[in-house]
Amino acid sequence: MSLVRSLTDLVAAAFEAEGLDRAYGRVAPSDRPDLCQFQCNGALSAAKAAKTNPRAIGEKVAERLKTDDRFADVAVAGPGFLNLTLTDETLAEAGEALAQAGAGAAPQAEVREKIVVDYGGANVAKPLHVGHLRSAIIGESVKRIMRAVGHEVVGDVHLGDWGLQMGQLISTLAVERPELPHFDPAFEGPYPDEPAVSLAELEALYPRASHASKTDEARRDAARKATAELQAGRAGYRALWRDFVAVSVPVVRGEYGELGVVFDLWNGESDVQHLIPDLVADLAARKVSEASDGAVVVRVAREDDKKEIPPLILVTRDGSSVYATTDLATILDRKQEIGPDRALYVVDQRQAQHFEQVFRAADLAGLAAEDRLEHIGFGTMNGADGKPFKTREGGVLRLRDLIDLVHERARERIEAGGVGAELDEGERDDIAKKVGVAALKFADLSNPRTTDYIFDLDRFLSFEGKTGPYLLYALVRIKSLLRRAGEDHPVGALIVEGEPERALVLTVDAYTEAVRAAADRRMPHILCDHAFALAQSFAKFYAARRVLDEPDAALRASRLRLAAAVGDQLAAVLNLLGIDAPDRM
Repeated sequence: MSLVRSLTDLVAAAFEAEGLDRAYGRVAPSDRPDLCQFQCNGALSAAKAAKTNPRAIGEKVAERLKTDDRFADVAVAGPGFLNLTLTDETLAEAGEALAQAGAGAAPQAEVREKIVVDYGGANVAKPLHVGHLRSAIIGESVKRIMRAVGHEVVGDVHLGDWGLQMGQLISTLAVERPELPHFDPAFEGPYPDEPAVSLAELEALYPRASHASKTDEARRDAARKATAELQAGRAGYRALWRDFVAVSVPVVRGEYGELGVVFDLWNGESDVQHLIPDLVADLAARKVSEASDGAVVVRVAREDDKKEIPPLILVTRDGSSVYATTDLATILDRKQEIGPDRALYVVDQRQAQHFEQVFRAADLAGLAAEDRLEHIGFGTMNGADGKPFKTREGGVLRLRDLIDLVHERARERIEAGGVGAELDEGERDDIAKKVGVAALKFADLSNPRTTDYIFDLDRFLSFEGKTGPYLLYALVRIKSLLRRAGEDHPVGALIVEGEPERALVLTVDAYTEAVRAAADRRMPHILCDHAFALAQSFAKFYAARRVLDEPDAALRASRLRLAAAVGDQLAAVLNLLGIDAPDRM
C-alpha cells in the first residue's frame, strides 16, 4: 500500500474519532514540499458541514495524529490545513517494503474486467502515415497499463478493409486495367494466385482513385456501385480485395512492429460483414431503426441533448453499409466471440460525434451498455504552424519515412555525442533505433492525450530535459552502476539518512498511485510525469551520495538497494509506455 493510502486510512480514522466523516481524511502529496511531505485539507470541508471552525477541527485531528510515532511533525497551517511529515525510520520501512515487493509491481484493480482496446485503425491499400501514430502509441500504452493492473485485455487493430476506398480502388482498376479477369462477369475462376497489384502499384493507385471519386461524379457513382457489389459478394471483386489485403497487411505489421506496437487480433471490417444483414433486419424488426429518405437510420438524439446529434446511418440509399454499420456489427461480434466487459476505442478526438452515435445506437439495440463503451480521444500532432503535421511539400508524411527519419537523426545525435563509441556497429544501430522510438513515443505520451502537440524532432531527441532519450540514459546509468557493483553486491537494509533519500523514497512510493491514476483516467502522461520525476530525483541522490566508493558497507549496500529499486521501477514505467531500453549506451 502506498504511503498516501496508508496515511489516508490513518487520518480518516482520526476524523472519525472526532465524529466526522472518514472521507474528510483524504491525504495527498504536499504541494509545498518545503513545508511538509503530505497534506490533508479535509478540515475545511468538515467544518462547513459541521458549521464550526475549521482550524479547531484541524487542531483536534492533529492532536490525535501526534501520538503516532510514525510522524516527525504534524502541524496545522492557515484555516486548518494539516501538514504531515514522516520520520526517516518510517520512510526507510516504506522503501524497504517497496524493494521487497518489487518497486515496479503495479497495483491491482479492485474489479478486474475483460477489456477490448480498439486502436491502430490502419487502412488496407493505403500506407500508414503520421495520422496513425497517436492511435498506435497511445493505444499500446493504454493496453499495457490496463493489463498491468490486472485486467484481461485484448488489443485489436480493427483494419479499415471494407469501405468505400475498396470500391474506389476496384472501379479505378477497372478503368486502367480492364483486361483483368476479375472484371469479366463470365470468368468462373480460379483467379491468379499472384496478386493483381504490387504494394507499390497499390499505393500509387489509391491517390488516383480517391481524386477521381472526389472530382468526377460518374467515377464516384462507379466507386459506390463497386463497393456495393463487393459487399454483396461479387467473386472477382472479392478476389481483388484479397489481393489488396495480401500485399498491404505484412507491411503494416512490420511498421507497427518497429514501433513496438503489437496487436492480439488483426480483425478488420470485413470480418463482421456476414453479421450485417441479420443485424440490420433485427434492428428494423424491433423498431430500433427506421427508413428515412431511402436510407435506414437509428435516431439517437435525446431531449436533454445540448447539441444536435444526427441520426446514425445504418444503410445508405444505394444499399451499402458504412463505418457505423460495421462498428455496430463489431460490437456484436465481440460480444459473441470475446464477451468483453468494456471496450476502449483509441481514436482521434475529431471522431467524438461518430462514437457518441454508435454507442447510443448499441445501447438502444441491446448490444452493449453505453457506459461500457469508451471513446479514448486524442488531439493532433501538429507542425510549427499549429496545424496537423505535413511534409515540406504539404503532403501527409508516411509512417515509414518518419521511422527512417527518426532512426537517422537518432544515429547522428548518438555519434555526435560519442554515445556507445566503444560498441560495435550493430549494437550502436540498435541503440539508435531504441533512442529514436523512445523519443517519438515519449514526446507523444508525455502530453495529455486530449491535447495537441508540436512535432519538434530536435527537442524530442535531446538527452536533456523531459525526453525519452533522457530517461533511457538515466536507466542505462543505473544498470551500469549495478553491473560495476557486481551481481553479488551486498544487500542491506535501506537507510534514510537525509533529504536525498527522503525525496527518492517518496518519489518511488508515488508509483502505485501514478499507475492507478493512469489506468483509471486512461492517461499515460501521468506515468511520463512520474518517470521524469523519478529520474530527476535519482540524479540528485546520485550527485549527493557516494555509492560504489562509499567506505561504510551498510550505507553502500543501502544505496545500491535504493538504486536497484529505482532501476526496476523506471524500467517498469518505460515498459508500460511501450518503450524498450538498451542495456548500455
